[in-house]
Amino acid sequence: MEKALTKVGSFWISKKAKAEISNITEDLSSFSSTVEEKAKWIFNKLKGKPQKALPDLLREYNLPPGLFPKNITCYEFDESKAKLIVYLPSPCEISFKDSSVIRYSNRVKGTLSRGKFNGIEGMKTKVLVWVKVTSVAVESYKSDKVWFTAGVKKSRPKDAYEMPRDAIKVEEL
Repeated sequence: MEKALTKVGSFWISKKAKAEISNITEDLSSFSSTVEEKAKWIFNKLKGKPQKALPDLLREYNLPPGLFPKNITCYEFDESKAKLIVYLPSPCEISFKDSSVIRYSNRVKGTLSRGKFNGIEGMKTKVLVWVKVTSVAVESYKSDKVWFTAGVKKSRPKDAYEMPRDAIKVEEL
């Protein structure tokens, strides 16, 4: 009886492991990054450390949960350095309900702190021409404005960024 249970258990674990490896392979093929970034992502995935959904992390830091599109591949957040890296399958853009448009590279990174995402690389907004977004901030928890710094600091209604939206693939950032 014990041998039968061991075989069934081994078969079940083997099947789950194969499924997980298959999922990891699919996830890896959906985003392009350096070998080092992929290795780090695989290591974190295999550690089994549960990761919050990105909208929940943003909400926790008093930023609008819909700041990034729905179709992110994954993200990395190093709390000790406050570094956030968000991976997307390809460059894309979102039109928000306040008529603003944001473009994202396949990797967006910056420093995350309470109410601020600074030193941003990989995000642009349309202000007559495409301009690099360097900072996104919400000044207080009760504020109804999000401040984008893209050359100049401009406020936008926070409720326009409350829900993650579908993105449209673009050729380049």
